Amino acid sequence: MSDDHERVLRRAWESFCDELKRAVDIPLRAPVPAQVATRAAGFEALARNISLALNFHHDYADPRYPELIHYFDPVRKQGGDNTDAVYVGATINGTDTYRISGDRGTARFFGITSVERGQTPWGGKVAHTLFGRDLEVGPDGCFELICSPTPHPGNWLRTTPETFRITFRQFFADWEHERPMKARIDRLTGDMSPPAPITPERLAEQLQASARWVGESLAFWVRMINMWKVMPNTFRSYKQLADQAIDATPGGEPMIAYWALPPDEALIVRVRPPACPYWAVEFGNFWWTSMDYRYRLSNTNCHYAELEDDGELIVVIAHEDPGLPNWLETSGFAEGYVTYRWMRAESCPEPKATQVKTAELFRYLPQNARRITPEARCEQLAARRRGVINRFGNL
Repeated sequence: MSDDHERVLRRAWESFCDELKRAVDIPLRAPVPAQVATRAAGFEALARNISLALNFHHDYADPRYPELIHYFDPVRKQGGDNTDAVYVGATINGTDTYRISGDRGTARFFGITSVERGQTPWGGKVAHTLFGRDLEVGPDGCFELICSPTPHPGNWLRTTPETFRITFRQFFADWEHERPMKARIDRLTGDMSPPAPITPERLAEQLQASARWVGESLAFWVRMINMWKVMPNTFRSYKQLADQAIDATPGGEPMIAYWALPPDEALIVRVRPPACPYWAVEFGNFWWTSMDYRYRLSNTNCHYAELEDDGELIVVIAHEDPGLPNWLETSGFAEGYVTYRWMRAESCPEPKATQVKTAELFRYLPQNARRITPEARCEQLAARRRGVINRFGNL
């Protein structure tokens, strides 16, 4: 190897490490809360998203050789990831034709989007969408989808010159029994020669882009969550507060509120869910990452939630178990976000939140509000881990 190649590779690695070092300020500076758990989680998010950045900008960056990859899982996450979800996607371009084929699975909500480039770390806007009900699926669950700029018979998702990614969103209501999609993507047009060996110069570009994305993506979501922080306990959508198009889930605008709880307080959130194929309540910390949903009660949905006799959903966010079925555990954090999704619903009711002293919690609840036994709570938690393994396999 020549001295020039050695120099390029050494500088590439040093630049990669230096860019990651610069991100150290993000979890430590204002407006990040000074709480120890929040700052530690910020560093955890930086470290865990290095692998995602490398997937995007190095491992699977070439649209000529696409692969369907998992974006998030129980440890790698960001951007208000839905606790019920499996997010799968691939890098593509807007000029070639691609075929995606396989077993659709049985996730309650299923959406496919083509995404265009934009001004955010995750791209710009959703260009085109197909929902599960739009997809022709065979009796055996198999499907074939064509992604291209020109129409095709059967399942077709249009791409544009600005398209750079396709994303599948699978939202699972019954974690233990719904099956995830198993599929592959193949490019059908263009040069079919195998990938060329990586060059030092190309690797340098990709490492730099990966390191930059780690910091930029985390800083982006800090800016976003602070839009909600100025109005705690008030539910607003992205469209109501953010002026940037983002790759948000189509079919139901998430309603988000910022919460902040001292050790002796709890938050009661009440709403009557509308009729719809799928709805969920998600929960996370300041970094807009979901809590550890393997071992903690960090969400509920249309399958697991217990409604009151009149159809009302009462969710309680608290540091300690209040003995109520729809408890969201703060997991050691003092503030974060809570999101309600009504997917493909005809109405979008706004949840109402009331912050109270924990000692007075039951004064603010209906006298006959549903309770849960310690045994049933243990089963709730055990079912979560079984469901995660069903959804993601052996992690």
